[in-house]
Amino acid sequence: MSYSTVGFLVICTLSLLAAPRTAAAQPPAKVPRIGVLYPGSPSSPSEPSIRRVPALGHALRDLGYVEGQHIALAYRYAEGNLDRLPDLAAELVRLPVDMILAGGIYSALAAKHATTTIPIVFFAATDPVGRGLVASLARPGGNITGVAFDGGPEILGKRLALLKEAVPTVSRVAILAGRARMSTYDAAEQVQESAARELGLTLRYFYVQQGETFTEWVFPAITADAHTIDALHVGGGSVTPQNQRQIADFALQRRLPTIGISREYAVAGCLLSYGPTVAETARRAAAFVDKILQGAQPADLPVEQPTKFEFVINLKTAQALGLTMPPAVLFQADEVIR
Repeated sequence: MSYSTVGFLVICTLSLLAAPRTAAAQPPAKVPRIGVLYPGSPSSPSEPSIRRVPALGHALRDLGYVEGQHIALAYRYAEGNLDRLPDLAAELVRLPVDMILAGGIYSALAAKHATTTIPIVFFAATDPVGRGLVASLARPGGNITGVAFDGGPEILGKRLALLKEAVPTVSRVAILAGRARMSTYDAAEQVQESAARELGLTLRYFYVQQGETFTEWVFPAITADAHTIDALHVGGGSVTPQNQRQIADFALQRRLPTIGISREYAVAGCLLSYGPTVAETARRAAAFVDKILQGAQPADLPVEQPTKFEFVINLKTAQALGLTMPPAVLFQADEVIR
């Protein structure tokens, strides 16, 4: 899933909570203030309505918090400019807030650098251990915990397998991700390379660092190597979710079948997506908020990884690319966009 949707759903659901657990429950004398730090915008036309994931709304209503009565929310949006996140995190600390809910790896890192005492709950953060956000998933340590966005290196191989199954003629895949190539990703790349060899695929890596745009060098580089690339795999990081439509448009223009890490990529126009479900990721993030408000310490709450994933196919894009989806692939889909 993408960061934008998970953040939007968590924020909206916290704003739409129903009555407290029991009729006798009384609001606390001090209403906890939760700072919401988010790399994108409050909403966008591509984001689904909260009504599309009723299980999430039901789960959070069961927690019993009413905004303005049991919690107060302070929002800070970077509007896609990741360089603003450190200053926004510092603003939340100065308010002050009693907790920070951080969307994505860069928001979480900014919050971590801003405070060592205020509890931080992150959601949709890619590779929290590799990026130094937490010491380990089982023992995060310090004042931070939450829900990772990736389900482990094996998911990378699963996406490649789905791409190959959907488009059997694919043989050369560009791996596009919003992060710098670092030693912390060696294990993931090894799994990905191993899966690629089994599938008869050759991989090329294109990493976009924070502050760069895809049009600066990535898209021109892929275009220049068009004879060696016939598909795209869009990976994780806090850069790519801000450019889903741009990536989808480029892929369609270059006639490149593309698979993304969350449903929003398929919605934006990519051929396929496979990643964590929005409802489950947001529901678990809200559960962390509840536990900490009830007195738990972040250091004692292991970081959770997604356990539920959804496979989405955009048939409009398939038609535009002149592709026919194999029946076996359509059967696996959780959602088909027609």
